[in-house]
Amino acid sequence: VQLVESGGGLVQAGGSLRLSCAASGITFSDNTMAWYRQAPGKQRELAASITSGAGSTYYADAVKGRFTISRDNAKSTMYLQMNSLKPEDTAVYLCYACELYRGCSWGQGTQVTVSS
Repeated sequence: VQLVESGGGLVQAGGSLRLSCAASGITFSDNTMAWYRQAPGKQRELAASITSGAGSTYYADAVKGRFTISRDNAKSTMYLQMNSLKPEDTAVYLCYACELYRGCSWGQGTQVTVSS
């Protein structure tokens, strides 16, 4: 299983970034996918998730209305569109994939830094 994140970087407050997570070694369409984030000195937290099948989404209150999670099963890729970024969004963003009865996997993460 390989999950490779990309799209992170340095952006000013109010700006936008689009993260991607390219998956291989899994049946992507059967996996619930999620973006977690971990800021320095803080616990890892769930930012957004999207289920297999119906593609139902969940957003943490901190990102609701600003972030949009999506997936392209044909490309085995998940996305996170992040708008109106704030300095408190600064974190390593990690891709997470889970499949019933088969377990879960993490990507290595991509750094997002939002300057004020």
